[in-house]
Amino acid sequence: MLNIIWLVLIVLSVLLGGFTSRLPEVTAAAFDACKMSVMSLALPLAGVMALWLGLMKIAEKSGLVFLLSKALRPVLCRLFPDVPPNHPAMGSMVMNMAANMLGLSNAATPLGLRAMQDLEKLNTRPGTASNAMCTFLAINTSSVQLVPATTIAILAAAGSVQPTMIIGTAFFATCCSTIAGILAVKSLERLSLFALPPSEEPTPPVRTAGIAAEERPPRPAWWGTFLLLAFTGCFLWFGWQFTASSESVRNPFIALVEAISYLAIPFLVAFFPLYAALCRVKVYEEFIEGAKEGFQVAIRIIPYLVAIIVAVAMFRAAGGIDLLTRFLGPTLAAIHFPSELLPLVLMRPLSGSGANGLFAELVSSTGPDSLVSRMAGSIMGSTETTFYVIAVYFGSVAVRRSRHAVPAGLIADLVGVTASVIICNLIFGR
Repeated sequence: MLNIIWLVLIVLSVLLGGFTSRLPEVTAAAFDACKMSVMSLALPLAGVMALWLGLMKIAEKSGLVFLLSKALRPVLCRLFPDVPPNHPAMGSMVMNMAANMLGLSNAATPLGLRAMQDLEKLNTRPGTASNAMCTFLAINTSSVQLVPATTIAILAAAGSVQPTMIIGTAFFATCCSTIAGILAVKSLERLSLFALPPSEEPTPPVRTAGIAAEERPPRPAWWGTFLLLAFTGCFLWFGWQFTASSESVRNPFIALVEAISYLAIPFLVAFFPLYAALCRVKVYEEFIEGAKEGFQVAIRIIPYLVAIIVAVAMFRAAGGIDLLTRFLGPTLAAIHFPSELLPLVLMRPLSGSGANGLFAELVSSTGPDSLVSRMAGSIMGSTETTFYVIAVYFGSVAVRRSRHAVPAGLIADLVGVTASVIICNLIFGR
């Protein structure tokens, strides 16, 4: 399906650019997108990937990933029946989902790419997405978030009296989109249209999360456990200090989530090596081994990034988004869907930065506390840049046949948009 979508975007961009006399803009957008794909996305991602995959290697060798996946095994086994319960992919996926929920995008993407690499080791059909990969992508594109931090920041910067009012509506909408995404991906995988081709390789051997049972290192000694508790206690104190000084102190839930988001990355960066060292793991050597993988993955996804970002930039420069808005506007007005939201809805699956720009423009024109702005904020918090996520994640493992991942992701986006409009009308439309 990505083949068709990419071809349609490229051809329509050129044709529309010709009819609207925007071919110079389309050409400039293509070259600017090429530069941005490599210089602004892939290369910075290489450093972030090296950091998080190095830490993941440490967590894997120390047994932390195994313990994490074991704790959530009942839920994961239902969602991913094709993945062995003790496989390292389970821990990687859990950590990615947790980072997404807390809005830690710098950690979520590397952890998600690591999860795709682990899932690829179970894939007996190279180049074709497995059912587990599609399910993982559907959960990612449904964008489960406790606090949509970027959206709240835009509302606050525009002078919103209560920028955090969208947290509840966005959370409701993202729950709806996640349920819809899971139901869609599980239903579509049964259709003959998306059936898996015959396997080209034998089923790979199953291994436990990082280390075999007989090789699993011992847990920290009693004094090591005491040291870990003391370390965790320090961060609880840091969190209490942050919460006490937070502007959201009147809302305990928001203050708590903000404190967790503020402290999560520093805590993980220090806790993983400390725990592993107390388990007698050579942390520096293991970090270096994991970091090497990060650079290789970042280089591998460059062609996929260039392909999708160039196509989106050309389509936008040619006026494709504006044309679709004018074409669909009357139909949406008939079902009482605010036409002002349509450009944002169309841009959101294609480009995160483009969607943020449109959201900022919408907030400026309609007011930060207007019903339309709150609908738009809830949409931003309950949907994801579906095509970008699919291109990057599948590109990291050279998957070319995405099967039902794209339609499942778009269904999740559609449900998230619909739920956002309905819940905002019910709560703020009085």
